[in-house]
Amino acid sequence: AMAGEGGAYRLRCSLAGHGQDVRGLTRGLFPQGGFVSVSRDRTARLWAPDGLNRRFTEMHCMSGHSNFVSCVCIIPPSDLYPRGLIATGGNDHNICIFTVDNPAPLYILKGHKNTVCSLSSGKFGTLLSGSWDTTAKVWLSDRCMMTLQGHTAAIWAVKILPEQGLMLTGSADKTIKLWKAGRCERTFTGHEDCVRGLAILSEMEFLSCANDASVRRWQISGECLQVYYGHTNYIYSISVFPQCKDFVTTGEDRSLRIWKKGECAQTIRLPAQSVWCCCVLDNGDIVVGASDGIIRVFTESLERTASAEEIQAFENELSQASIDPKTGDLGDINADDLPGREHLKEPGTRDGQTRLIKDNGKVEAYQWSVSEGRWIKIGDVVGSSGATQQTSGKVLFEGKEYDYVFTIDVNESGPSYKLPYNITDDPWLTAYNFLQKNDLNPMFLDQVAKFIMDNTKGQTLSTSAQFSDPFTGAGRYVPGSSSGSSSIPAADPFTGAGRYVPGSASNAVAPVGGVDPYTGMGAYQSAAAKVENIYFPKKDAVTFDQANPTQILGKLKELNGSATEEHKLTEDDLIILEKLLSVTCNTSSETPTAQQLQTLWRAVNWPEDIVFPALDILRLSVRHPTVNKNFCSEKDHVQFIVLLLKFLNPKGKQANQLLALRALCNCFVSEAGQKLMMEQRDEIMTQAIEMKSSNNKNIHIALATLTLNYAVCLHKVNNIEGKAQCLSVISTVMEVVQDLEAIFRLLVALGTLISDDTNAVQLAKSLGVDSQIKKYASVSEPAKVKECCRFVLNLL
Repeated sequence: AMAGEGGAYRLRCSLAGHGQDVRGLTRGLFPQGGFVSVSRDRTARLWAPDGLNRRFTEMHCMSGHSNFVSCVCIIPPSDLYPRGLIATGGNDHNICIFTVDNPAPLYILKGHKNTVCSLSSGKFGTLLSGSWDTTAKVWLSDRCMMTLQGHTAAIWAVKILPEQGLMLTGSADKTIKLWKAGRCERTFTGHEDCVRGLAILSEMEFLSCANDASVRRWQISGECLQVYYGHTNYIYSISVFPQCKDFVTTGEDRSLRIWKKGECAQTIRLPAQSVWCCCVLDNGDIVVGASDGIIRVFTESLERTASAEEIQAFENELSQASIDPKTGDLGDINADDLPGREHLKEPGTRDGQTRLIKDNGKVEAYQWSVSEGRWIKIGDVVGSSGATQQTSGKVLFEGKEYDYVFTIDVNESGPSYKLPYNITDDPWLTAYNFLQKNDLNPMFLDQVAKFIMDNTKGQTLSTSAQFSDPFTGAGRYVPGSSSGSSSIPAADPFTGAGRYVPGSASNAVAPVGGVDPYTGMGAYQSAAAKVENIYFPKKDAVTFDQANPTQILGKLKELNGSATEEHKLTEDDLIILEKLLSVTCNTSSETPTAQQLQTLWRAVNWPEDIVFPALDILRLSVRHPTVNKNFCSEKDHVQFIVLLLKFLNPKGKQANQLLALRALCNCFVSEAGQKLMMEQRDEIMTQAIEMKSSNNKNIHIALATLTLNYAVCLHKVNNIEGKAQCLSVISTVMEVVQDLEAIFRLLVALGTLISDDTNAVQLAKSLGVDSQIKKYASVSEPAKVKECCRFVLNLL
């Protein structure tokens, strides 16, 4: 018989097994009704409900970390692993992935540069990790796909939201960030201290808990809907009951609190200072892990409640706990003013209410239980016992946890300095870094190191090797995009308005029915004919070839008239540039000369208000193998890319933005250009994406083409970090672009990226790209948009 609505939670069982603090818990998928725990003892353990009595049995113990294990999550079942996988994160900077029946890891994910303290899994095998290195990383099977950068302190909590592509991170910088396809969309501010936990209520709402002892309920749109108070110290974890908005929290005030209908309905005290973690099982039972290494399960069900003896043993243990008044968990205590034992004859007014009494000079703490109608002793209040750091790594310094934080006074009058230290650290190295950081005299080295050793009584552990980031730079995302000022749409500076149509020369694949999908020339046959995928994977770069040399030179001469003396080109210079244009625009056998290229370089360095005709000459001439090699070769390429990226400034002139994007697209025609574009991909894409905020469709088409050219290269080399960045750009740009030609090119890019690559398909799905593009499957004109979109959806 289940205790009905509002029944109180009571102990179901206490499980010993871990040798140190239990830091993370998650309900398991297999075996049914079980859970996984992780601990500072460097292990993870899988627990299954024991059918006969109310307990759980340890199925097996998993080892793979060389340091504390701090978090755990379950990766949902897949065809390959029908029972799902277990992911654990640790102080050794690694993430271990286990199957449910093997004590050794299946594989280890390396890449974070500090403790991994939070994990969350999404659909399609994606895993999100948060670390003290201030970044979160998105993993797909054994590869890092993208890094979310933007927080300024440790990331303590991460969650993947039900709506695809959306992720949350909570940090010691007191903020929560919402990410979409790898970019920061919104920052939630309100907490006054480190954010420690996140829990999802629905597609639109989530909860957060923090060191400010409050829980907040938020709307995805950014609004804080409610703040819940009840805890008297740091709140470490939060977990939601299935199918409702009620939740549980645990914290540094020795308590587990159960919240129903927005109120704290029940407080359960534990005989351990830090209650690190909790999770709710499918049947509504609550599992908690604490600093005493014991896992305790609480239930509302009468038939699962522990025996009277076990409950009495738990209460005895609780009553013997010593409570340090300095933690402030019980408010300010003045022992002289406390009443005697008779005070306990008066009933309490609410569940969890605490009352202090003095008996024979001893201060005792009691808590009122509504369900039992009695005061339960929760411990003795002891005087301050010289601050023994039996604390389990709970000292916070600059948002990270340390075993010790010492205060060092270098001289009587000067300031005191904080020295954080973990027992796994080298005392000498810590002392050296401390002196360096605070600009102190290196003569103090021996003294400081000796101070550390004396005060930690030689508690040291073997240090683990530090791993450098294997994906350095490869998939580094710098999120946060500025919205450019919206200015009046500028007409294309040379053609007046027209769309630049790349010549069919750049399309090696001859389309069926003589229709070029890029220029849209020719009509499509009736839909009855079987449509063939002529769109992707695209094999060659798309270039901007359309030229009107007379107009370009006319504009160049006109603007040259208004240039300052230092920039003015001579008559000879103009003739040289005219020659360069004719050589690169016509299929002449002549080769551009060094003199022509030097003159062009001078012209493209003109001030930004008059430079655009010179940029257009660059855009056309960079298609020529000689020019391409000259500008993209080893020796000059840095200044060439710096020059073009300078024009991709959201506040810059639209004509320059457009021509710089087109020049970058045209760089892909030759090997030298492709090599340079791939080497500089991260910076070029990061800068180019800023152009999404433009309101000029030609700029959007050029941005889509740049992405397409990257997709063509990435399809050949299969670099998954590069594909992840491209997919993120496609997803981000799709949100803002209206022009169907730009959409078409983004669809071709998407199709090319995911062709023949199951990892890329999974990643595209996890970013929610399929739901973004569905609407284009019903576009009537131009037909190529609809057809290409349907081919892409078939892959997804």
